[in-house]
Amino acid sequence: MSRSEAATGSVRQRAKAEAARAAILAAAASMMRRVGYAEMSLRDLAAEVNMKAGSLYYHFASKDELATEVMRIGVEAIEAAVREGLAGKADRSPAERLSVAVRIHLETLLEKSDFVSSHIRCYPFVPEAVREQLRDVRRSYDQLWVDLVRDFLGPNATSENVRYLRFALVGALNGSVEWFNPNRDSVSDYARIIERLLTAQPITAR
Repeated sequence: MSRSEAATGSVRQRAKAEAARAAILAAAASMMRRVGYAEMSLRDLAAEVNMKAGSLYYHFASKDELATEVMRIGVEAIEAAVREGLAGKADRSPAERLSVAVRIHLETLLEKSDFVSSHIRCYPFVPEAVREQLRDVRRSYDQLWVDLVRDFLGPNATSENVRYLRFALVGALNGSVEWFNPNRDSVSDYARIIERLLTAQPITAR
């Protein structure tokens, strides 16, 4: 085999491995969203991606490592979506920017990403070692909401009030993953209600 043939074969092998890894991650995100972390079976996951169970360990050393990667992707995806939505909107009012973040967070969580939904659903139930691995990436997204809420409350806001409102707001958004039904509920309607609560506007029918 020539050197160029060997190099081509190596590239193809890497591409195949990367495609298999991506398929495993997508299937794991979907399964974690549906059944949770504890109930996710690696045997079932392997069957879903047409692999033998042992083949998963070529890509991930453990279930915890796989879950960590799925959840890391979720946090990074939702932070990137919100930051992209806010880009170029520095001239908008703090209330408008907060409303943009609320809508994008809900859309990404409920309609666009199993990775995000699986993170929200599974984080309280994964081992402490997994949560530790996710601490920095979660802190980055938390800080984005701290800044948005602080700007919204104004210069006289106390750190305590910022913390309380951030927990109440993000908790309400994330809690929707447990009850939201796309056949019954509307992301835009829920975001509208949150926006009106934040700005003390009356809640009326559309």
